[in-house]
Amino acid sequence: MWRTLFVASLLVLAGCATEPPGTEAGADGSADSRALTPDETPDRTNPWAERTLTVAINNTANESRDFRPLVADALEFWSSNDTRFAGFPINYELDPNASDPVIVIEFVDSIESCANVTDPAGCAPYVTANVQASPPVSIEVVGSYSNQSTALILKHELGHTLGLDHSARPQSVMAPTSQLRTLPRANATERRMPWADPNFTVYLNAERADDSGAAREQVRRALDYYAEGANGTVPENVSFALTENRSAADVVVAFSGDLPCRTGDSGSCGRVQGTDPDGDGALERYDHLRVTLSDIDTAAVGWHVGYWLGYGFGFEADADWPAPFRDASYDERRSEWWR
Repeated sequence: MWRTLFVASLLVLAGCATEPPGTEAGADGSADSRALTPDETPDRTNPWAERTLTVAINNTANESRDFRPLVADALEFWSSNDTRFAGFPINYELDPNASDPVIVIEFVDSIESCANVTDPAGCAPYVTANVQASPPVSIEVVGSYSNQSTALILKHELGHTLGLDHSARPQSVMAPTSQLRTLPRANATERRMPWADPNFTVYLNAERADDSGAAREQVRRALDYYAEGANGTVPENVSFALTENRSAADVVVAFSGDLPCRTGDSGSCGRVQGTDPDGDGALERYDHLRVTLSDIDTAAVGWHVGYWLGYGFGFEADADWPAPFRDASYDERRSEWWR
């Protein structure tokens, strides 16, 4: 059987708590402000009364992880580039357990809300001479990202507390979106349920099947087999519901004159799509399965669909599939294998 694997990167937003005053958000959520050219030096007033800002750390996301070196790196970045990018000098004192800090960096499991940003990786108030914040100012950072991504999020959010918006330099830090990576996660093929939701919607196009009615019944048999646990190979709470909305379906089963994975033969193809948040080249979650069948005997349709449903549950080795799909003969594929 041929398989086609499509890897989709996860784009995560690093956001701020408020948009700059006097601006309107653009269609992409970024501020509609004038971008600085490389030759311009920003002319801003230091919004902080102090030249030295004491920074504390509160880690509720991962007690075993030491975020201090990453915070120190981000603070050093702005201390070394303060006048160049912020327009005024700034100094930081990192004291993770400070009793009276000016800034507290909170490492959290998730951020409940941050302006109009969906699933932000970080959140900080936008602080300017006209929009000041009363200490302690809290910066939230999701604590599940890789060291490199966490360092970028910290620099980005600290930039907001210096009055920098999403159009400011350096764009490598202050851009509204960034390609972020999480800490290593289990791959989809290592999970018993590689989907976020066990309740699947299925779009079936059987117009090109030899007998569309019988083909639909075969597909229904395969879906019911997995809904009943597939001999204990999938969780018991799996369900399938047919839908007429192809674009919204989790699973698409279609009959075609051509196969997208090979040419010149009858057979079937399966393709999964999903996300790769840790950037290791393997999908960690699936969000779409497409099954294509071409010139398949109607009696074998259910078996082919059942095989690719297993693929959609992360099965790789032959032993992962339920018994009916292991080295099945010509006759077994056309039998009532679901019984």
